[in-house]
Amino acid sequence: MSESSKKPAKKLPDRKANRRGAARLAAVQALYQMDIAGAGINDIFAEFESHWLGGEVEGEKYLPAEAAFFRDIVSGVVRDQAKLDPLIDEALSKGWPLQRIDAILRAVLRAGAYELEHRKDVPGRVVVSEYVDVAHAFVETEETGMVNAVLDQIARQFRADEFSRA
Repeated sequence: MSESSKKPAKKLPDRKANRRGAARLAAVQALYQMDIAGAGINDIFAEFESHWLGGEVEGEKYLPAEAAFFRDIVSGVVRDQAKLDPLIDEALSKGWPLQRIDAILRAVLRAGAYELEHRKDVPGRVVVSEYVDVAHAFVETEETGMVNAVLDQIARQFRADEFSRA
C-alpha cells in the first residue's frame, strides 16, 4: 500500500478503535525492530512511547496509540514467543517454517496470535481483520492473504465458539 493511500486513515477521529489500531501498528513495528536489531524491550518501550505513539516521525503524524494496549501486545509476544511460534509454524503451509517468513510478517503473525489467545475483549474476526490491515501497510496483497489464512486458523483454535457461528 502506498503512503498516499494510507494518509486518509490518519484523518479519522480519535476513537478507541483507532487508538488500538495505531497500537497494533506500533507493536508490529516494535517487534520487527526487536527481531532485526536485537533491541531490548525496555529500550523499545522508551523509544516508541517518546517518539512514535501519537507523535510525528519523518514528517508523518501518527494517530495517538493506546499505550497500555501497545505494551500488552509487545510484552505478551516477548513472554509467549516460545509458545506462539510453534502455533504459527503449524498454521503455515508445510515447507514454509516461520523462520523463512519475512521479519515484518513474523511480527504481524506473532502479535495477531498473541491477541487472539489473550485479548478475549476483542472479537476474533476483528483481530484477524486488524492484522491483515497492518500487513497491508508493509507487504503485497498475496502475503496479506497468507496472514489472513494463518490468523484465521489460529483464531479457530483459540476462539472456536466465535468462529463456529455463521
